[in-house]
Amino acid sequence: ANCTTRFQNDCGLLNLMAPHIEPSAVGHIPEQITLIERLIEKDKAYQAKDGSVYFRVEAFAEYGRLSRLADREITTSDNVREISDEYDRDSAADFALWKARKSEDGENFWDSPWGEGRPGWHIECSAMSMKYLGDSFDLHSGGVDLIFPHHENEIAQSESVTGKTFARHWFHIAHLMVEGQKMSKSLGNLYTLSDLAEKGYQPQEIRYLLLSGNYRQSLNFTFDSLGAARKAISKLTDFASKIDFEYASGSSLKDDFGPFYPVQDALLSDLNTPEALGRLFRLVRELTEAWNRGELKDESDKVKSLQNGFQSCLDALGLVVKSKSKETIEIPFNIQDLAEKRWQAKVNKSWGEADQLRDELLSLGWIVKDGKEGFELAKSD
Repeated sequence: ANCTTRFQNDCGLLNLMAPHIEPSAVGHIPEQITLIERLIEKDKAYQAKDGSVYFRVEAFAEYGRLSRLADREITTSDNVREISDEYDRDSAADFALWKARKSEDGENFWDSPWGEGRPGWHIECSAMSMKYLGDSFDLHSGGVDLIFPHHENEIAQSESVTGKTFARHWFHIAHLMVEGQKMSKSLGNLYTLSDLAEKGYQPQEIRYLLLSGNYRQSLNFTFDSLGAARKAISKLTDFASKIDFEYASGSSLKDDFGPFYPVQDALLSDLNTPEALGRLFRLVRELTEAWNRGELKDESDKVKSLQNGFQSCLDALGLVVKSKSKETIEIPFNIQDLAEKRWQAKVNKSWGEADQLRDELLSLGWIVKDGKEGFELAKSD
């Protein structure tokens, strides 16, 4: 629960939209058992001697279509992955839907028609997505490392039950690198959002850096690139001040990009965020030059179009940029973090925790004001 709360707090600081539902695997054991039972009824799965249940891969003719693996590659890859799995499978390619309880499982087991055990790695995602999104839905995302075997197995077990396309589109994100290397505690290059905050970086600067890479390609995090992101946010702030822009917190997406329509086109082209940012800055430069020449200052309609278009860009990119003339006192990271935790506590209806955090903020000299879409912070008198 602590890890979940920390993750949610970090998501809030990065201005990520909260999902409508955040289901947990352990909260949906009955749904997983029901799905396994349906697979057994359709002869797509079988029970092994020890009580484990396996999916019969050869019973799903389209297995491998997402990862584009040949039969030999499927068998070899999955066999290597489960080389320590001593359960009695009919085929090396078959994967576990339910694993019989073993002594090393400790208290992580549940009752089932096949005896005590726990769900396999893949069945939880099918059960939860089918419960909340239906037999078919539009978009399924995940890291590139999940394409095989995880997403391949999700497709097989889901479509074997429903006979329908599981997900119509797949969206896979490449890895994040640090200074050209994978993040690792042993290498000392594992940074949390709090670590970066202690170094003086703001969440919006970090978000900008993440947007600067194409989701299909690995993003190489460096402190030089984070410094460049800081300069970019500063330039956007300067532009906001020039056009007397006031950021509308919690504004809804409006199809009103005005002169910024090329930014929208880039986002509609396979979510090309690097191109979108590049176009945004080209437009900001051109519009700033026009403003400095006095071509826009006295034309209120054009100024309003600029402000609305800029707001639409920020909404689409999830960036928060405020005019210097409108900007309030800079909010310290620890204060923003406490406020995010309080908001999340309210969302979770943990009223006592929310009140405690409110009082803590007050003792530190900050007042929090709640609205329908979020909260605002202000210095207490």
